[in-house]
Amino acid sequence: MDNRVSAGSAANAFERARFTGTASEYFGIWIVNVLLTIVTLGIYSAWAKVRRNRYFYGNTVLLGRAFEYHATGKQILIGRLIVFAFIVVANILATIHPLFSLVTTILVLIALPWLIARGLRFNARVTSYRNVRFDFTGTAGGAFVSVLLGGFVAFLSLGLLAPVASRWLNRYILNNLRYGNRPFQTDPRVGALYGALVVPALIVVVGAVLVSTLGSTMIGWLQAYKADGVRSELGDALTAVGLYAIFFTVFIVYGLASIIYRADVHNMVWSSTWIDGRHKLRSDLSPVRYAWIAISNVFVTVLTLGLMRPWAAVRLARYVAEHTAIRIDGEIGEVFTQIQTTGAAIGAEYMSMEGIDFGF
Repeated sequence: MDNRVSAGSAANAFERARFTGTASEYFGIWIVNVLLTIVTLGIYSAWAKVRRNRYFYGNTVLLGRAFEYHATGKQILIGRLIVFAFIVVANILATIHPLFSLVTTILVLIALPWLIARGLRFNARVTSYRNVRFDFTGTAGGAFVSVLLGGFVAFLSLGLLAPVASRWLNRYILNNLRYGNRPFQTDPRVGALYGALVVPALIVVVGAVLVSTLGSTMIGWLQAYKADGVRSELGDALTAVGLYAIFFTVFIVYGLASIIYRADVHNMVWSSTWIDGRHKLRSDLSPVRYAWIAISNVFVTVLTLGLMRPWAAVRLARYVAEHTAIRIDGEIGEVFTQIQTTGAAIGAEYMSMEGIDFGF
């Protein structure tokens, strides 16, 4: 009896992912990528992206197996050249005649959703796990609504409709994602997403008060030293300090609010996601810890002139992986054997796709 209970508990347990890479290993890849990208005037950046992704995918381990990234630098370079050519043509048309600006705007609105959908499809199809490729079936129309319209709605509402936009975006991405031929499904509740907005909103309010206070103080300094020629240099210095303090406060406050909101939404979306209606995902990031890692990574990277960037990237990847888990319904080997029989044969043409690479 005890053995049966134990086996049942083990079958229903969540298995966490792991990140096995190290900063020292990635530093070697990163420094070569940087140097070759500089020497080739940016051309090598396509191959640098491939090397970076293969390292991070290959060191993300779930249920004892790592993910794989199959894109090539040539594919990504072609994709970037296509996007670059479109931008050049649009700008040339805009300079020929002002009326063409309207045409280029319409072209961008038509092309951008297509590029987003195409990019998501490319990234899914060059990713595999246990020799089974992922796929993405979203349309350009869906990208327009979820990405462009959603972002526009969130902006116009001053963030009040950001949870609605977040729901549109994540449902578009995950509900169109496939592992082999097995669909992902997610349906995060709007009420829960609005709950995630409470703390960031309070942070923004406190930040607005701080910025207002700093602004008032700076105005006082300007008035105090405006007519005093002897102390004008001190007034200019204090004004500069005030401006830097305002900029720094805005950066920290709004960056912190955004990161905390994103971490909470990530948890809610992933924890409401199923694969094939059977296998449950979960994320339990600590928003405060995640924000600390993200913000401190930025400061450490800046203070070291970029040399600690590999350490920062590995640090964040490890934290996210360790707080992501899956619960498989059934015996693991049997489940993936069934998926492989259908998933392995999907899309031999994937590798011929252009590398337009909008990430998840």
